[in-house]
Amino acid sequence: MTSRTRSLPSLSARNRSGMEMAVLYVLSLGGAVLISGALVALTGNSWLRVFGALMDGAFLAPGRWGETLVVAAPMLLVALGMVIGVKAGFFNIGQEGQLLMGAMAMAWVGTRLSGPGPVLLIGGLALAVVAGGGWAGVAAVMRFRRGVPEVISTLLLVFVALQVSGFAVTTDWLLRDLDQNRPSRAVASAALPDNIHLPVIRIFGNEFNIGIILALLLAGLVAFGLVRTVWGFRLRMLGHNPNVAQKVGVASTRTGAAALCLSGGLAGLAGAVMLAGGSSGFRVTSGFAQNFGWQGLLVALLARSRPLAAIPMAILFAALRTGSGFLAATGVDRKIVDVVQALLVLALLIPPAIQFIRQRRRALAQAGEE
Repeated sequence: MTSRTRSLPSLSARNRSGMEMAVLYVLSLGGAVLISGALVALTGNSWLRVFGALMDGAFLAPGRWGETLVVAAPMLLVALGMVIGVKAGFFNIGQEGQLLMGAMAMAWVGTRLSGPGPVLLIGGLALAVVAGGGWAGVAAVMRFRRGVPEVISTLLLVFVALQVSGFAVTTDWLLRDLDQNRPSRAVASAALPDNIHLPVIRIFGNEFNIGIILALLLAGLVAFGLVRTVWGFRLRMLGHNPNVAQKVGVASTRTGAAALCLSGGLAGLAGAVMLAGGSSGFRVTSGFAQNFGWQGLLVALLARSRPLAAIPMAILFAALRTGSGFLAATGVDRKIVDVVQALLVLALLIPPAIQFIRQRRRALAQAGEE
């Protein structure tokens, strides 16, 4: 009876804190929307018309929500990789390069090897995971052998990957398109054959490939693994307190390196899904990544490193991306979407920041009383 009575205040405080966070999120997002509307009005356009164009381009126009799901899939895969790294206490911000390496691996399998289409597709996806994970593994080696922070090494490896992709698509024995009838063959890989494309699902006039289904399944798997498995427990322990983790037998080097490689592997898989799903005409180009790596990172950040919360965030960012294509009809520059996106990011960061400040003040007050 006493223990039950004691638990009631803490439960009430938890509910009150949850309500406060919900109100903060509503106010923050509402403020971001109002500021966005004001900025659109300053350009001489109607914010209602702009909002309607975004909704049409993302969901309402025929076939658009299928396209939004296609775009959301690689963002979600990148975000899941970021979540795994963050849970272990490592910040991999080189997803753009790892995604590009995965796409090149997929392109090499699809255009340089022969065999049944399904076998090449699965093999390309698997090799993309290895390529992305291996690229992140370079940063892991630098981190654990030389003490180079992974934030720096993964970021710098992005620029190396860009140069590698540029070399690959202009080199005959790598990915260069050898079709003599294609004038621009020097700046792109050959296109993936039709039998190596991701299967497409058609529902209510919308088309989307199975990449989104794969991403959703992996989101559930990552969420389960982080909470319900020994591996997830070790990963979270390492992220919370490396010293304690080491004392209880968690190998920080092996666990941390595995987390970084898996993070990069999921980014590499995102690149393969993009390529086999039709991005850039099923060809790898030097600018193939199209900032999907950076946006996937933002998805993980705004989901606060929760795999299932990353799903709606990925769809939100994908909707802004696909919806921006309809803005030309309103006379508004597509760059306004970047401004709206930045405002939404800031709005979603405000509540956690306020919560952190409150917890910090509370901890300092308790320390002062002791």
